[in-house]
Amino acid sequence: MKHVILSADSTCDLSPELKQRYDVQYYPFHIIYRDTSYTDNVDIKPEDLYEGYYEDKSLPQTAAINVQEYLDHFRPFVEAGCEVIHLNLGGALSSAYENACKAAEQLSGVYPIDSRNLSTGIGQLVIRAGRMIEEGRSAEEVAREIGMMRSRVHSSFVLDTLDFMAAGGRCPQVVAHVGKMVSFKPEILVDNKSGSMGIGRIYRGKLKKVLPRYVEDTLARFTDIVCDDLFITHSGVASELIELVRSEVLSRLPVENIHVTQASCTISSHCGPNTLGILFVTEH
Repeated sequence: MKHVILSADSTCDLSPELKQRYDVQYYPFHIIYRDTSYTDNVDIKPEDLYEGYYEDKSLPQTAAINVQEYLDHFRPFVEAGCEVIHLNLGGALSSAYENACKAAEQLSGVYPIDSRNLSTGIGQLVIRAGRMIEEGRSAEEVAREIGMMRSRVHSSFVLDTLDFMAAGGRCPQVVAHVGKMVSFKPEILVDNKSGSMGIGRIYRGKLKKVLPRYVEDTLARFTDIVCDDLFITHSGVASELIELVRSEVLSRLPVENIHVTQASCTISSHCGPNTLGILFVTEH
């Protein structure tokens, strides 16, 4: 059986430890910022983008990985006699999956997968693919199993500010202004059937009060949460708030591994600072 390479877009937001643990070959998105092209989370960080926005309203543009880049990424593995599983940012959010498929058509044994998700919603699929590969499963088997698992991954986030959504044209400026005045904290839900995003609950108040309510509401939606791995992913949140969320989760679920990760520039540039979400898998 051929060796299987596990690969993913950098938007899966795994920690360096998990990336190393499952030998994940990242390919980074591009960040175009102040007329310069950067490599996501390599030579630019989310904090750089926040600083620029509050300094002079500078906003980045994110660019998906193109077909040629995917070809250059996959080809050495294929030429070495390997198969490749590649997890993409959701096709509803980016052209990356389409581009990966076009590259795969020119090679053999490459299996791009539309995660229908973002951030560590993708990461949940990546680590599970990694475990299947460790079991000796073929790339075709892994791709099939992960495809069936996508609708069981649940991802949501609470935004602290609407400024970045409004600046990027994803929210009317007047809504962002009113939201700031009344301290709105909207929940963003990922539709794991299509990969699109929508608005869930609207919270009000400071994060210290909002986040415990968000955790309680989110976990109460499901009775069959898989307790092996849960992600707390944020775009730059104070450690005491992260610990508050961790405590709230553990008071409700016997989670074996809570992974805390910070979102990449691609994700953070759209949601702004102080965004936090919990991401997990259910049995059905």
